[in-house]
Amino acid sequence: MLRPRIPVNPLPTGIVTPPAQPVALSGIEPTPEASPMAPDHHAGPTAPARTTVQLTAGSVVALAAGGGAVVLVVGAVLVSMLLAVAITGVSVAVIAVVLRLLVKDLQKGR
Repeated sequence: MLRPRIPVNPLPTGIVTPPAQPVALSGIEPTPEASPMAPDHHAGPTAPARTTVQLTAGSVVALAAGGGAVVLVVGAVLVSMLLAVAITGVSVAVIAVVLRLLVKDLQKGR
Protein backbone atom coordinates (compact mmCIF):
# COMPACT_ATOMS: atom_id res chain seq x y z
CA MET A 1 0.00 0.00 0.00
CA LEU A 2 2.70 2.50 0.99
CA ARG A 3 5.63 2.02 -1.33
CA PRO A 4 8.50 4.47 -1.56
CA ARG A 5 8.67 6.37 -4.84
CA ILE A 6 12.36 7.10 -4.56
CA PRO A 7 14.41 5.84 -7.52
CA VAL A 8 17.02 3.29 -6.53
CA ASN A 9 20.35 3.29 -8.36
CA PRO A 10 22.80 0.76 -6.90
CA LEU A 11 25.69 2.14 -8.99
CA PRO A 12 26.21 5.76 -9.99
CA THR A 13 25.69 5.36 -13.75
CA GLY A 14 24.37 8.83 -14.47
CA ILE A 15 21.06 7.37 -15.64
CA VAL A 16 18.18 8.38 -13.41
CA THR A 17 15.52 5.75 -12.87
CA PRO A 18 12.05 7.31 -12.84
CA PRO A 19 9.91 6.69 -9.76
CA ALA A 20 7.37 3.90 -9.89
CA GLN A 21 3.89 4.93 -11.00
CA PRO A 22 0.87 3.52 -9.17
CA VAL A 23 -1.23 1.09 -11.22
CA ALA A 24 -4.99 1.11 -10.93
CA LEU A 25 -6.66 -2.14 -9.89
CA SER A 26 -8.97 -2.19 -12.92
CA GLY A 27 -6.03 -2.11 -15.32
CA ILE A 28 -6.85 1.37 -16.64
CA GLU A 29 -4.01 3.83 -16.36
CA PRO A 30 -4.91 6.93 -14.36
CA THR A 31 -4.93 10.15 -16.37
CA PRO A 32 -4.46 13.60 -14.86
CA GLU A 33 -7.69 15.57 -14.86
CA ALA A 34 -7.66 19.06 -16.27
CA SER A 35 -9.18 21.56 -13.88
CA PRO A 36 -9.85 25.21 -14.64
CA MET A 37 -7.77 26.25 -11.61
CA ALA A 38 -4.72 24.14 -12.50
CA PRO A 39 -1.94 25.99 -14.35
CA ASP A 40 -1.03 24.83 -17.84
CA HIS A 41 2.37 23.19 -17.51
CA HIS A 42 3.05 23.30 -21.24
CA ALA A 43 2.80 27.06 -21.59
CA GLY A 44 5.59 29.45 -20.71
CA PRO A 45 9.25 28.97 -19.84
CA THR A 46 10.26 26.50 -17.18
CA ALA A 47 12.05 27.55 -14.03
CA PRO A 48 15.84 27.20 -14.14
CA ALA A 49 17.42 24.42 -12.13
CA ARG A 50 18.87 25.39 -8.78
CA THR A 51 22.58 25.91 -8.70
CA THR A 52 24.79 24.51 -6.01
CA VAL A 53 26.46 26.85 -3.54
CA GLN A 54 30.22 26.90 -3.90
CA LEU A 55 32.18 28.16 -0.93
CA THR A 56 35.49 29.84 -1.55
CA ALA A 57 38.18 30.42 1.05
CA GLY A 58 37.10 34.04 1.48
CA SER A 59 33.46 33.13 2.01
CA VAL A 60 34.40 30.48 4.58
CA VAL A 61 36.46 33.07 6.49
CA ALA A 62 33.58 35.54 6.29
CA LEU A 63 31.12 32.93 7.59
CA ALA A 64 33.46 32.02 10.44
CA ALA A 65 33.95 35.69 11.36
CA GLY A 66 30.20 36.31 11.24
CA GLY A 67 29.54 33.28 13.43
CA GLY A 68 32.17 34.42 15.91
CA ALA A 69 30.64 37.89 16.02
CA VAL A 70 27.20 36.43 16.70
CA VAL A 71 28.60 34.30 19.53
CA LEU A 72 30.33 37.32 21.06
CA VAL A 73 27.22 39.50 20.88
CA VAL A 74 24.96 36.81 22.36
CA GLY A 75 27.52 36.14 25.09
CA ALA A 76 27.75 39.84 25.96
CA VAL A 77 23.97 40.12 26.17
CA LEU A 78 23.71 37.06 28.43
CA VAL A 79 26.50 38.25 30.72
CA SER A 80 24.94 41.70 31.02
CA MET A 81 21.57 40.14 31.90
CA LEU A 82 23.25 37.98 34.55
CA LEU A 83 25.02 41.02 35.94
CA ALA A 84 21.75 42.97 36.09
CA VAL A 85 20.08 40.14 38.02
CA ALA A 86 23.02 39.93 40.44
CA ILE A 87 23.01 43.68 41.08
CA THR A 88 19.25 43.65 41.64
CA GLY A 89 19.55 40.76 44.09
CA VAL A 90 22.28 42.48 46.08
CA SER A 91 20.36 45.76 46.23
CA VAL A 92 17.19 44.00 47.40
CA ALA A 93 19.21 42.23 50.11
CA VAL A 94 20.72 45.53 51.29
CA ILE A 95 17.29 47.18 51.36
CA ALA A 96 15.91 44.25 53.36
CA VAL A 97 18.69 44.59 55.97
CA VAL A 98 18.19 48.37 56.24
CA LEU A 99 14.43 47.99 56.63
CA ARG A 100 14.91 45.32 59.28
CA LEU A 101 17.22 47.59 61.27
CA LEU A 102 14.78 50.51 60.97
CA VAL A 103 11.84 48.38 62.14
CA LYS A 104 13.95 47.09 65.02
CA ASP A 105 14.93 50.64 66.03
CA LEU A 106 11.27 51.78 65.86
CA GLN A 107 10.18 48.92 68.13
CA LYS A 108 12.96 49.72 70.65
CA GLY A 109 11.94 53.32 70.85
CA ARG A 110 8.45 52.52 72.15
